[in-house]
Amino acid sequence: MKTHASVLAVDVGYGNTKVAVRNGSDVSTFMFPSLTPDYQPVTMTKQSNGVLKAVRTVGIEVNGKQYEVGPEVPLTSRTGDPGRTLVGSYCTSDSYEALVGGAFHFANVSSVDRLVLGLPVQPFQHLAEALRSKFSGTLQFGDEEVRVGSVMVLPQPLGALVHFSQQPEYNPKQRNIIIDVGYYTTDWVTAKGLTMEERRSGGHQGGASHFFQKMAELIGAATNASSLAIEEIDEAMREGTPYEVFTNEIDLEKYAAQAQSIPEAAVNAIGNSVGPTDTIHTIFITGGGATLFEPAIRAFFPRNRIQVLKNACFSNVRGFFAAGEATLMRERDKKRKEAVTA
Repeated sequence: MKTHASVLAVDVGYGNTKVAVRNGSDVSTFMFPSLTPDYQPVTMTKQSNGVLKAVRTVGIEVNGKQYEVGPEVPLTSRTGDPGRTLVGSYCTSDSYEALVGGAFHFANVSSVDRLVLGLPVQPFQHLAEALRSKFSGTLQFGDEEVRVGSVMVLPQPLGALVHFSQQPEYNPKQRNIIIDVGYYTTDWVTAKGLTMEERRSGGHQGGASHFFQKMAELIGAATNASSLAIEEIDEAMREGTPYEVFTNEIDLEKYAAQAQSIPEAAVNAIGNSVGPTDTIHTIFITGGGATLFEPAIRAFFPRNRIQVLKNACFSNVRGFFAAGEATLMRERDKKRKEAVTA
């Protein structure tokens, strides 16, 4: 039976959708690929009497079309298109909406007081209000109905900053840079404490997907293969599992070293934006592509303290959740005080 949650945080990235929700005294997190291929009922699996393993996916309906969403959504397809959307207006698409619906489904939540979402830095000012309006109130996913009290939208790297602010070593007087290496974009926020310095913050259209695409091109040229799935290269690198093309096991580290032009271009953009870094206490790296871009970041900022946040892929959504819970509690306290004095 689905439940009510005070806060649900959903970081719909281009690569993965991350979710945080309170589970008793703990905050639970999970993620699934941001892939939305057409949904097809798995009739043969259901009729195999347990011989075939059932996959953890669900059909989410948006505007009359059903999308397959979930942790075990297929990374490849017959046509080579896994249902990935890599465009700047991603958050306005039906695929994005289906992934939000999937977050509610797998969190087992049917209503929430506050939904917290994130956006890349560059489109934030233009799209934040549209996102708040779109996901407030009653949401319909086919026969499934979800109720949302209010929506908070935050710049994605700000989530990691809020998450870090809860750590014992946080000092509100220090200036830090948060670099969020996402799947499609690399975003950065310069902030003193929790005060964002907007002129030294920004985004660059180049992230982990561009890195893996470069690797795929290099591997394809070396093996005479075409249409290599970057999702499978990503999975093999993250999990340390073998990656094969035809009968050849590929040395992924070799091709990752050859793809360094991608993070170098992003880091050049960051350097031009933030300017001198002599007053920066720490440069924090977060996001699913943190380790891929770490060597280029360290090379560009050799005199600065560099720290990769633990569980980097979940740092944004944990910060989103903390911000949503804290603001909701403040608003409720304010209403209680006003009721007492009325």
